[in-house]
Amino acid sequence: MSRPDTLLRALHRHKLLNNLDLHLAEYLLSEAAVPSQSLALAIALTSRATGDGHVCLDLNEVAGNTLFDDPEIRMQAPGLAEWKAELHQSGIIGQPGAWQPLILDTRNRLYLHRYWDYEQRLGHSLLQRARSVAHEVDREGAKQALGRLFPDGQSGIDWQKLAVATAILCPLTIISGGPGTGKTTTVLRLLALLRQLPGGEALRIALAAPTGMAAARLQQAIQQAKVSVPLSQQQLASIPEQASTLHRLLGMHRSGTGFRHHRENPLLLDVVIVDEASMVDVALMTKLLQALPDTARLVLLGDRDQLASVEAGSVMGDLCAGCDGPDDDFARQLREITMQPVRVGEASTSELRNSVIELKQSFRFDPESRLGQLAKAVNGGDAPGARQLLQHGGDEVGRIEPGTDVTTLVATHFTRLFQAVRAGAPVHALFALLYEFRLLCVLREGPFGVNALNSAITRELIRSGHIEDHNDWYPGRPVMLSRNDYQLNLYNGETGIVLPHPEQKHELAVAFQGSDGQTRWISPARLPHCETVYAVTVHKSQGSEFQAVALQLPDQWNPVLCRELVYTAITRSKQRFTLVGDDGIFEAAIAHPMQRSSGLPDLLAGKPG
Repeated sequence: MSRPDTLLRALHRHKLLNNLDLHLAEYLLSEAAVPSQSLALAIALTSRATGDGHVCLDLNEVAGNTLFDDPEIRMQAPGLAEWKAELHQSGIIGQPGAWQPLILDTRNRLYLHRYWDYEQRLGHSLLQRARSVAHEVDREGAKQALGRLFPDGQSGIDWQKLAVATAILCPLTIISGGPGTGKTTTVLRLLALLRQLPGGEALRIALAAPTGMAAARLQQAIQQAKVSVPLSQQQLASIPEQASTLHRLLGMHRSGTGFRHHRENPLLLDVVIVDEASMVDVALMTKLLQALPDTARLVLLGDRDQLASVEAGSVMGDLCAGCDGPDDDFARQLREITMQPVRVGEASTSELRNSVIELKQSFRFDPESRLGQLAKAVNGGDAPGARQLLQHGGDEVGRIEPGTDVTTLVATHFTRLFQAVRAGAPVHALFALLYEFRLLCVLREGPFGVNALNSAITRELIRSGHIEDHNDWYPGRPVMLSRNDYQLNLYNGETGIVLPHPEQKHELAVAFQGSDGQTRWISPARLPHCETVYAVTVHKSQGSEFQAVALQLPDQWNPVLCRELVYTAITRSKQRFTLVGDDGIFEAAIAHPMQRSSGLPDLLAGKPG
């Protein structure tokens, strides 16, 4: 048997481990009482799994199986019993509750200690909040207010009304819904109802989202939805509109090393509403729960079927797992104040069953909408149905043959933006044009990745005369931040447009639309970490909506491809979706649901590891 460090170096050389995986495994091996190849493999695979979005490494799925697709380094994982015995002898792997670098729980899940701790703290915080005594609520007043906010007239079950009632009765509410199911409208009516209840005018309320784009969209959506709510101008004015990123809400230190708000210095808030919760990873969600006062209401909004966070965890999906309806008592309470039929969840296993509700009626897509049908087919794993829709989708969905160069197509879409910039159009109009179309990619690198396509589109715009200045900074260039800048209060994912500075002649600046509706002008010299975004990855597009999108698939299978990625890409569009790529790769992605290893569902079901 080769030395453990020799194995690690070989895996790193074949790019099966990254630098972090390698160095962590080497360091922990040096600290182990009994180092071994099995231990080296377990540490490296656990680190790699965390980097791939899993909270832990499930040994049940790995033990005894062939590892790695590389023919030069294919190897067999140890058997489960043998592997566990060696890990327990190592001196650096402990049982739950131990202070060891790694934790192996009773269900054979291996964690880096930090992620085990995140999961435990998050699970216990959620359970404590779900089990806590609900706020004293004026039931009759809430019933009457619900009647005013949701006047009769809708056929079938009013899921939004049930969601608002759930959030009134529960200190923790998770609202899941697909595109156009009215999540923002639900939030607005919840806020309106909270303001109308006794003491509601004094409630300290915060709206937040994981990214700057998502926060800005939440704010704009609430502003637009206010016109449809039957309230007086005074009542509407009392409803907050401004949304922030979670990082801003928690008060990220300028050094980027921690948050000002935590359990010892909690947020001074009564209600926190978080949109796009599917994008929140286990670490950030834990820190949010830890910073909330025990008396605060927490409402999480998102789409459980979207892509999970880029970082470790699939929190939204885990929270909804095992929840198919409330218990008898809570169903009765909902019926009393909503006058709606409520089905008891006979198969619910999670203790969050009363806190989770799904919005099931789409107002964006009517039953005949091909775009809505395509999203539903993909979400249901119906590859033949999705292919049929793409072939005969009419104005809403379509496909472009694999191998087609989309550079000219995309450049044509952005022509209007450059024309408007030259014409001196107002900034808000330029941002509207920017969000008319976006090319979405699966990967960053490779011939069909974001980097190559952005470069090709830029060259085409230069060739066609729309980009006159060939420098990196030119009027009309759309850019996205690639990392947080705590000093500028700008965050990863925020999008801006390079424009002539309105006050400084002959100077360029990047315009950002803040969630408060104001435009911020930042010098390009202060933005070294940003990139052009004619094309963007599907992950980076979350929290945004465009009138039309095209999804560029890679020319061969990649593990990143999954059903949730395709569904997320489709649901970024409001009017048209175009697939660019091979049908076989598209169908394989639909048949491959994303599964992330996590112990959170078991914890929430009362089955801790």
